[in-house]
Amino acid sequence: MAKRVLLAEDEPNIVESLTFILERSGFEVATTTNGRQALEVAQSNTPDILILDVMLPELDGYEVLRRLRADARTKTLPVLMVTAKGQREDRETAMKCGADMFITKPFVNSELIAAVEKLAVGRPD
Repeated sequence: MAKRVLLAEDEPNIVESLTFILERSGFEVATTTNGRQALEVAQSNTPDILILDVMLPELDGYEVLRRLRADARTKTLPVLMVTAKGQREDRETAMKCGADMFITKPFVNSELIAAVEKLAVGRPD
């Protein structure tokens, strides 16, 4: 059975390309375009992995992640943060909020797939 990935990203081109490469790699992909929707979907139909952009409308990715980690249903959901904000403090904030991995845009498709595959088999070291 394919692992289910929830992609929370508001940029249509990125949604399209990530959906394509994830599905080609054998993942089932659902998408959301704002933070509030991502939180609701993750809590009601918890995916196997969440790919979460930091800069989202309604709720930013950090706040989504804080709320997911505070909820018993999603406390251990593997989360890959993907963002154009690549400063050290952005990475530190993501990790403090509970991100499992962090990738900066632009990214290499194979690196993103490798990160998702690693999260699919268990949390990274």
